[in-house]
Amino acid sequence: MSLTVENLKVVLQKKVILHGISLDIREGEFISLLGASGCGKTTLLKSIGGLLEIEQGDIRIKNASVVGIPPEKRGTVIVFQDLRLFPHMTVEQNIAFPMELQKVPKRVRKETVKKLLEEVQLSGFENRKIKEISGGQMQRVALARALAANPRVLLLDEPFSGLDECLRLEMGNLVKKLHQERKITTILVTHEKREAMQMSDRIALMSQGRILQYDTPRNMFRHPTSRAVAEYFGRVNYVKGRIENHRFCSRLFEMNAELEDGDYEAMIRPFSVKLEREGAYIISEITFMGELAQVKIEVPDGMILSQVMSHELEGLGLEKGDRAGIFIEENGVNWFPGGA
Repeated sequence: MSLTVENLKVVLQKKVILHGISLDIREGEFISLLGASGCGKTTLLKSIGGLLEIEQGDIRIKNASVVGIPPEKRGTVIVFQDLRLFPHMTVEQNIAFPMELQKVPKRVRKETVKKLLEEVQLSGFENRKIKEISGGQMQRVALARALAANPRVLLLDEPFSGLDECLRLEMGNLVKKLHQERKITTILVTHEKREAMQMSDRIALMSQGRILQYDTPRNMFRHPTSRAVAEYFGRVNYVKGRIENHRFCSRLFEMNAELEDGDYEAMIRPFSVKLEREGAYIISEITFMGELAQVKIEVPDGMILSQVMSHELEGLGLEKGDRAGIFIEENGVNWFPGGA
């Protein structure tokens, strides 16, 4: 189900939380709202779900405005971080609850619960009490209950945050699998970069109630629109220079660039800085990180960071204090005009 958020402003306790947010979400798309705590992700999710009043703007599902429509009539379902399962009910009763509200016949409810438990890999858990199952199993029950409501839009508010890394990855894979099978338009709130990158068709990176960039994971990482976006996804290098006649020149390297003449700053991620056995630059520090090694090199304008596979570094025979050459990969450079 397609969803559009247009110029959304939300004010809570006289403070503006969302500043004119706009998003277009295609039917069946998986979107992540990514950013630090307090950036407005959950406020945006709750606004879409109808749990918060909006100051201005519009929210449309399949081109029909849902502003003013109560949550239960929007066709949106939220899975919260605290799950909000009913502890006095069995697993089956929890999952069947939204179908009871929709007056679904008992036979259909039982069949649907059985099918959903198979999908979330909890077959045979119908009669378990919530207190008798693990945290990971509770996550699966909460997900099954959300799907039982047959939502047009599934909203996930950091539902995996209380899980350890292994379970978090397992649940992420399950959600992605169910999304691919059911094609439900899904919005996930997360502050985990890797989770957003692996699961999403597109990511909305948020900061202070605004969207910094809304793009595919690959484009956001490879072609950030600002330094803030670039730096959110890891360490970066900046090299100042100038482009003239489609050629970028700096004290470190030169490269063809199909851009207008002017001052630019080349943004280069460490893995696009390749090392050569001999050269003019001194290695000031090497940090071993398992499969990867992080190498700091002294260059004319300060320091540049390279990230290479540990075995590649060993093959080059380079150590702290050695002189090395540097090669910058062309497809690893992003340009910011004006050197800012």
